[in-house]
Amino acid sequence: MPSNAFTASEIKARARQLGFDLVGITTAAPPPHAGQFQQWLADKFHGEMAYLERNAEKRIAPAKVLADAKSIIVVGLNYYPGKTRHIARYAVSGRDYHDVMTTKLKQLTEFTGGLWYVDTGPILERDLAQRAGIGFIGKHTNLISRQLGNWVFLGAILSPLELPADKPEGEYCGTCRRCMDVCPTRAIVAPYRLDARLCISYLTIELKGSIPVELRPLIGDRVFGCDDCLEVCPWNRFARLAQFQPRELPALTDFLSWDDAKFKSFFAGTPIYRLKRRGFLRNVCVVLGNSGDKAALPALQKALDDPEPLVREHAAWAISRL
Repeated sequence: MPSNAFTASEIKARARQLGFDLVGITTAAPPPHAGQFQQWLADKFHGEMAYLERNAEKRIAPAKVLADAKSIIVVGLNYYPGKTRHIARYAVSGRDYHDVMTTKLKQLTEFTGGLWYVDTGPILERDLAQRAGIGFIGKHTNLISRQLGNWVFLGAILSPLELPADKPEGEYCGTCRRCMDVCPTRAIVAPYRLDARLCISYLTIELKGSIPVELRPLIGDRVFGCDDCLEVCPWNRFARLAQFQPRELPALTDFLSWDDAKFKSFFAGTPIYRLKRRGFLRNVCVVLGNSGDKAALPALQKALDDPEPLVREHAAWAISRL
């Protein structure tokens, strides 16, 4: 608990002073879509993300995360960098959003007390964000801001302060289904229902082993993540450029000659670093195999001797496809 009790207005003013674009407050009651989350787990749509199942009880009961939590402050930070290639927009800047958000949330917690999380704790951030009034969950299951579109990092603070809750945001997808129709793998199996096992972001980031052969061609040129369902959303007409600007990347074939030290040096401090060299080069091989560019064959041939079996397997597939 902070030494002085701050009002909701003071907390929101401090959040904006720290650089957050959105801030809202909700109660510490269970999130409204707890039942849907439990069904999603029961359907095994989470794939190999076992941590979601391990701490499912906490995700649907904030009081099990912080016993004296009375309010949850949810903040949003615009990250739209403009057009990008190969890498999902949230990861193109060379800075890990966890670090950026952490610095700001630590300072905000001085006003609120409690525990803060940036996509790392057992809470349903998007559900809480909608209830806090800063956006609504779209049919693609991501949060959409009517002020910023789809490009928002979320953070949350579970606080012992009893603060007035903001009005929940409505739902504004209407009859639109662009996100569902554009998905190359049809991972959005129904409105607000995502089978992560088919999602390109899951396949290129969360999945640690081999990418299913039948899904590799559908990955196209996406090396890390996928923005297709976010990019087509009509609410992006309100998007504005943020400080997270993309940095230049070498040619994809160059990555195949990198050892672990060079990979770590280049990607340290970025979301891609957590994927590790083997996972990243696995994805590079798939994209080169989809490229139709036979100029990639020499690099892929060398990758057949890579120390990592995962890389060798996907290089062999890429060669056969080319």
